Amino acid sequence: MHRPRFVLLLLAAAIIATITTAAASAGGTTAMAQPQQISDSQLQALTTTVGGAKVLSTTKTLQHWFGQTLNPDNGVTYGYNMVGADPNTCSGSACSATITADITPINVVIGGITFSGPDTVAPTLASPAFATNDYGSTPFATAAGNFPNLPALIRGPGGTLSQGDAGNQLQLEDATMRAQFNKTGSSPYHLRLSPVLHDPITLVVPPGAGTLLQSGRGVIFADVNIAWWATQIGNLNHTLGYTDPTHLPLYLTNDVLLHVGSNVLNCCVIGFHGASEVLGQGTGSTHGNGNQPVQTYAWASWLSPGIYARPNGGTDWAVQDIHPLSHEIAEWGDDPFVNNEVEPWLTPTAPQYGCTDVLETGDPVVGIGFAKGTNTFEQGPNPDGTQSADGFYHPEDEVFLPWFMRTAPNTISEPTQSPSTNIGRYTLMGDLNPFPGFRVPATGC
Repeated sequence: MHRPRFVLLLLAAAIIATITTAAASAGGTTAMAQPQQISDSQLQALTTTVGGAKVLSTTKTLQHWFGQTLNPDNGVTYGYNMVGADPNTCSGSACSATITADITPINVVIGGITFSGPDTVAPTLASPAFATNDYGSTPFATAAGNFPNLPALIRGPGGTLSQGDAGNQLQLEDATMRAQFNKTGSSPYHLRLSPVLHDPITLVVPPGAGTLLQSGRGVIFADVNIAWWATQIGNLNHTLGYTDPTHLPLYLTNDVLLHVGSNVLNCCVIGFHGASEVLGQGTGSTHGNGNQPVQTYAWASWLSPGIYARPNGGTDWAVQDIHPLSHEIAEWGDDPFVNNEVEPWLTPTAPQYGCTDVLETGDPVVGIGFAKGTNTFEQGPNPDGTQSADGFYHPEDEVFLPWFMRTAPNTISEPTQSPSTNIGRYTLMGDLNPFPGFRVPATGC
């Protein structure tokens, strides 16, 4: 049975907050509140899923396909829905899917500061999420460092990334899906995003629903209650006139992170994706068996370099700029309706998720990434004078379906950069991922 899931027990019950958000302009006169310091040990990089809809026969949603894989570890055949064309059966031009991404930047007013979502639009559109790049190689990738002790997840040397797509110009999610199903090179298989920009929205965080925090490198950021924030995003899905179940509504913020419960230091969620029925349309079950519309959506925050990333390629080097966005788009692609369940897995690289049964491709590799493209936004020094920015974007690595399904050998995904007994890679980075747990299938818990 499908159930709404909040990774890390982020919420113990359904979100029921109904706080109304007042409109406000960026020119407010409220005095800036004094930000509270958060230690690096408290500053986790978390993501979650919100809501969910079990897709059956509905056609009033994203282009998607259904697949099944036998897990040899427990003998269970797992079904799953993914965005785009079915790589196992499509042919020719029918293998290429393009999804419209409705981008809504959000200004967030809190503690006398406006965190400007519109400021991040241009660098996001220029990022690998939407601009094309050659994924044949990368100049830098995450190295383990002294994991699990500090320094950890540091900048290391790059190398060959997707050898099969060397020379091809691709968006990040397109490159990820092509590698996941070994549809590289001249394959007509694609999953592309076509961005459409909409006017910004302003949300004013009321007292008690958020605060200001300051990182160890002096960066001030918004820390908003997750229940309040998820309610606002849900309201936007239902009230904006341009939302369309066949599109991906994508909400962008700038240095807006979320805390869980009343403790503002129980932080920080940097993005989520979800799915829900479209209110007032269709008949029958709210999960789609009446062929009513099902709306998917995602929110991700741009991260200033000095929130997580330590200076000079140190700890959490890759947790900056589009790291959250790349995570959410990849998870939306592999689990758009938030109902793909797998055998429970556990990995020491992401202990914050515990033992979980969700097919969320970014969760096991939060903080692990690589350099791609040229980033010119917020590339100066941190407020304390140190330097975390390095002129690149930092997409996250993504785990592939065969890892979750315990498939070995992996004849589904692009082969590893160096020949291996498992044949195919279990993550986009393949051999560049420094942790041996991603060179073999997932382990249980």
